[in-house]
Amino acid sequence: MPYEESSPTSPEAQSASPIQENLRTLASLFPSVVRDGQVDVDALRQLCGEAVVKEDELFGLNWRGKAEARRAALTPSLGTLRPCKEESKDWDTTRNLYIEGDNLEVLKLLRKSYGGRVKMIYIDPPYNTGKEFVYPDDYQNGIENYKKLTGQESKFAANVESSGRFHTTWLNMMYPRLVLARDMLSDDGVIFISIDDHEDSNLMQLCNEIFGQNNFIAQMIWERAYSPKNDAKYISNSHDYVLMYVKNSENFQIGRLERTEEANARYSNPDNDPRGVWKASDISVKTYNAACDYPITTPSGRVVEPPAGRCWSLSQNAFCERLQDGRIWFGPNGDSVPSMKRFLSELKYEGMAPTSILFYKEVGHSQEGAKEVVALFGDKGVFDGPKPIRLLQRLMTLANLEQDSIVMDFFSGSSSTAHALMQYNATKNASCKFIMTQMPIICEESSPAHQAGYKNICEIGKERIRRAGEKVKEEAGLAGQNLDIGFRVYKLDSSNVKAWNPQTEDLATAVNNYAEHLVGGRTEEDFLTEIMLKSGIDLVEEVEVREIAGHRVLSLGFGQYYACMAADLAEDAEDVALGIAAWHEEDCAFAGGEQQDTCTVFVSDRAFASNDAAKMNFVAILEQHGICNIKAL
Repeated sequence: MPYEESSPTSPEAQSASPIQENLRTLASLFPSVVRDGQVDVDALRQLCGEAVVKEDELFGLNWRGKAEARRAALTPSLGTLRPCKEESKDWDTTRNLYIEGDNLEVLKLLRKSYGGRVKMIYIDPPYNTGKEFVYPDDYQNGIENYKKLTGQESKFAANVESSGRFHTTWLNMMYPRLVLARDMLSDDGVIFISIDDHEDSNLMQLCNEIFGQNNFIAQMIWERAYSPKNDAKYISNSHDYVLMYVKNSENFQIGRLERTEEANARYSNPDNDPRGVWKASDISVKTYNAACDYPITTPSGRVVEPPAGRCWSLSQNAFCERLQDGRIWFGPNGDSVPSMKRFLSELKYEGMAPTSILFYKEVGHSQEGAKEVVALFGDKGVFDGPKPIRLLQRLMTLANLEQDSIVMDFFSGSSSTAHALMQYNATKNASCKFIMTQMPIICEESSPAHQAGYKNICEIGKERIRRAGEKVKEEAGLAGQNLDIGFRVYKLDSSNVKAWNPQTEDLATAVNNYAEHLVGGRTEEDFLTEIMLKSGIDLVEEVEVREIAGHRVLSLGFGQYYACMAADLAEDAEDVALGIAAWHEEDCAFAGGEQQDTCTVFVSDRAFASNDAAKMNFVAILEQHGICNIKAL
């Protein structure tokens, strides 16, 4: 290499600087605040909860409302999820979730229980063609906005180009949802996003900011149409895109495809090498190196030189080593230009590397997806544009799902992702779980879906899972006997705890209305679900139920949590407390350990009916038995 003099600014003349490491650490935690190697301090301040008026000036995608959209991802939800057992399937045994509601609020509610646990997210958001509904968010009160939207009698309004904020409205919708999606992903998690030309470029910039450009894996092209449209004005558009980003590229390992017969046919074993089949690889290269420019004598006595302007890829010593190891092939007659034997058994990776083009012959096309829905529901299609199962299963393969991975789709539509995952589980003998989320967008009265009896998209999605699950299980035969084809339904609603909203013109009435701080008409299951969400407990956590002193008490997580949502504990406070303490001792003994200091007991504050003595006695008994975390709703 050329002679270089060190200067005071040369890296070797200075002590190691932590700056780059600090930048890498910050970027790994918050990709959106490091751009072009610089820290966007305003963005960092916003992530820490500060109100920043100044707009971004660094390189990146900017639009009106971006700061507010960023804050929206940090604003806690005022809602909860309410269990709906009557619309569920196999409630007591399933590990799958179907959530009906605005996905922005739902993601906020799930973040504590499922943050960092989701291996794969697939979403097929509105493409913003001017014909689709784009969620008009109200960041001040998402629950009220959701109720207002779902109370409409007609179809949701489309985001038309004439609105004046066509792209802005779409970006404001996507930004906070993608921020929350990143929070949901595990360290080796991956997100796939279907999109078309309308917002593809904007979406890539959005994802580069949120996930980090170094976590971009691919922009795959899905060949969604199998024949051209001859009536196209300019070009028959035959493809959509699938963007692929990961949470952390250093932790992600892509799943490879199974080898095809065509690929295996390229390997043979003409010399009966005991190491198995192999294929010949050229050993000449264009990059010239004098040490690799030498003559080779073939077994037939022929002398072979590298091609003009080229040299061998191996030094003479390296060539001789491989020759001695039987890895050089001179052709069947021993007089051909030498080549290297690459053994199938010694490939660096198993399987085949996926390509960036998703051909319809391999993963299906749009009409295939439509036919799959028709096959389940009858002659008339009840849902437009469902993705084919084969496409989603290809993405699941690339995601490299583990035995019990969680797969999420928060624009779930007709639940194609759930259908694909159940089929994936049956094929792979896996037990992966799904979380589907969908806004209950109303079906137009003239639509085939409405005529078939479906009022909104959620009804279609839930029914598809029921029908598809039974079909998958039947086709799997004995291998599908333990297949989880159920799902728990939860619906977004306002919190079970009344919000304090005083009316200055009638403060006395407001105080009187707040005397009972819990919303009327809610069940014990409603209260328990909100506790689980706010405490970060998995919604499908195994629950054991006992009756203690005539009250229903639940144990979650094998002694980690106990809950009694009864409304009248005052008279039985001592018996219930002693019963919970004894139960906890049983759980700890069964687990073979000592009592857990982290054990928490949940009750309803109204249960003591202003009987402070009963409340204090209840707490004191639990504390005497080592349970010091008592929380009231």
